[in-house]
Amino acid sequence: MTSTAPTLSVAVLGAGAVGCFYGGMLARAGHRVTLIGRPPHVQAVQAHGLRMQTLTFDEAVPLAASTEASAVAGADLVLFAVKSPDTEAAGAQMREHLAPGALVLCLQNGVDNAERLRAVLPGVSVAAAVVYVATEMAGPGHLRHHGRGELVIEPSPTSDAVARALIAAGVPTEVSDNVRGALWAKLILNCAYNALSAVGRIPYGELVQRPGVPDVMRDVVAECRAVAAADGVTLPGDVDAAVRRIAETMPSQFSSTAQDLMRGKPSEIDFLNGYVVRRGEALGVPTPANRVLWAVVKLAEGSAAA
Repeated sequence: MTSTAPTLSVAVLGAGAVGCFYGGMLARAGHRVTLIGRPPHVQAVQAHGLRMQTLTFDEAVPLAASTEASAVAGADLVLFAVKSPDTEAAGAQMREHLAPGALVLCLQNGVDNAERLRAVLPGVSVAAAVVYVATEMAGPGHLRHHGRGELVIEPSPTSDAVARALIAAGVPTEVSDNVRGALWAKLILNCAYNALSAVGRIPYGELVQRPGVPDVMRDVVAECRAVAAADGVTLPGDVDAAVRRIAETMPSQFSSTAQDLMRGKPSEIDFLNGYVVRRGEALGVPTPANRVLWAVVKLAEGSAAA
């Protein structure tokens, strides 16, 4: 696929499944992309390219790779895809290397990462993005894509140009004035699915068939809606339909929380159901279903680490 948009220099900080998908799509379209990740992954990409095993193609995409945050130097666009607990530390690591005018696009779970990143990157253009993609790393240098791939991004001086480049690269992208609402809508999806997929260690399509699960999901979504309303958030579209659509469009996908636990890694649950619990406490909205899911995943994290 060849892009007619101007060629961008792109760095992907946190080159996991999400960062590799979007970075790989841009590289495949002819943009200069550098993945920044862990040594085994970087070594595999340097040796063989990034294998992108998607629903429509299976190719080794050549691109650069580095283990150093300094590799963001000269990038027009930084795809920021580290785990939510690492936002401030990763932002500080790349701060002195960012080119003037670079856009840092947050491709992260949760609703407050861009705000937290702006605090450590004063004067830098930072835009939040809402990510709808089912991906996993099948091994070092090997991305497996299970479906979707849309982005909704926050307005910035260069968001329109970046959106055009992404669209030309085969990534459906929208610039929206209500990214806060879209982030909350995505948070609700994550709260409904992530913890339950992690505890059951089952994919979404199977999850919603299990006894009692739809009822728990309904309770979780209702609490999230109540907290969002108390927080002054306008949710776009039909949230209930969006929740149903996840199981229909990503039936074989395990949640990122499930993938973390299966690898013995800490999850982002503090920034998903845990965030809803904290905001609920601050706003006087009870969130018992979200609290239970948060607590259960924290217990499972301890067991996985042990």
